[in-house]
Amino acid sequence: MTDGPGSVPPPPPVFQPEEKVCGNCKLWAAHSVDHRGWVGVCRLQPERGLFPPSAPLCNKFTPRGVAAKVVGETSRRERMVRTVAPVVRRREHSPDEVVDLEGLELNMTRAELMELIREAVGEGGDAPLANKWEGGTLRLVPGKADVQSRDIPLDTFFHKIVMVRDRLRVMEQKLNAHPKLSDAEKVEMQAQITRIYGSLTSFNLLFRDKEDQFVGSKSED
Repeated sequence: MTDGPGSVPPPPPVFQPEEKVCGNCKLWAAHSVDHRGWVGVCRLQPERGLFPPSAPLCNKFTPRGVAAKVVGETSRRERMVRTVAPVVRRREHSPDEVVDLEGLELNMTRAELMELIREAVGEGGDAPLANKWEGGTLRLVPGKADVQSRDIPLDTFFHKIVMVRDRLRVMEQKLNAHPKLSDAEKVEMQAQITRIYGSLTSFNLLFRDKEDQFVGSKSED
């Protein structure tokens, strides 16, 4: 812990290579110093919030200093995958058009395919965070004085909001293209989704571009 606003924080703790703690994992990144000493975040599991490097490792542990080996293995796997992966025929598509994958019969629209790809690589679409919020932190302060507050990086929180938005859009497309739903049922379900959008408009201030924001019904905007 620091002695005051102007004091210099202590250096992050150093662990022996054989110690099974998060501080020896390259996914753990130092963030700040609090009453526990240095705390940081897990790049793979940001929902854990800030925790000390002495925490016991999980099954995602990746030791430091193995970047070159991992890159080599990744490149080898990519070459193997490219030899057997289905080929997407490149031509102009509309978002609702069924994608033609050679050798596979999939009832999937182009938008649904892109959503699956974004989810597989851990991306929540391409909506940018507003500049003023970049590098910011969302602090959750409990009502009880003896309960510690929790900080969440704003870019992590924003990523989850964008993922919710993208999944709602895919749900809309699936409902509109569903062959067994009547027009009346589609209208009713679309109205429910619009109400959900309206409930999420509070987060619009996080989006840099207006066209990426949530749009609800006129009474809820």
